[in-house]
Amino acid sequence: MIIFDLSCKQEHPFEGWFQSLSSYDSQIEAGLISCPHCGSTEIRRVPSVVHMSKPAKSAHPTEPKNSSDPARHAGTPGSSTGLPATRTQAEMFAAFEQLMSSIVSNSEDVGQNFAEEARRIHYLEAPVRSILGEASDEEYESLLDEGIEVLRLPIVKKSIN
Repeated sequence: MIIFDLSCKQEHPFEGWFQSLSSYDSQIEAGLISCPHCGSTEIRRVPSVVHMSKPAKSAHPTEPKNSSDPARHAGTPGSSTGLPATRTQAEMFAAFEQLMSSIVSNSEDVGQNFAEEARRIHYLEAPVRSILGEASDEEYESLLDEGIEVLRLPIVKKSIN
């Protein structure tokens, strides 16, 4: 399963879940993907946040000195930019944990047999389904070289402060 961040021509953000990149491409070409906000079928992929980390501590204040600075209001609710409000780090981690929980609960854990099972699914020797498991760096690279779409997902552990 591949998850893409998408946007329509009016910049409404949403996500789409696809079996593969080719599935996404064919659905876009057929006009089957539409914005849930406005119904537009002019859709594009937008960059996704793949790595979340604590922001670096800065000696600079977080608020711009000039409160009339338009960048200060960019992305805030009711701003003229139409961009969504910036999420807090806690909200991002909560969303990430929810996403990971959904992936885990909707996938079959094949453990150390991941590379072998991914190949069997790719070559239609096993039922098509979402799987998760473990693969070495070499197995991962080999799967990619064979054109098998796989995604490495990080396991985020909560830190105790």
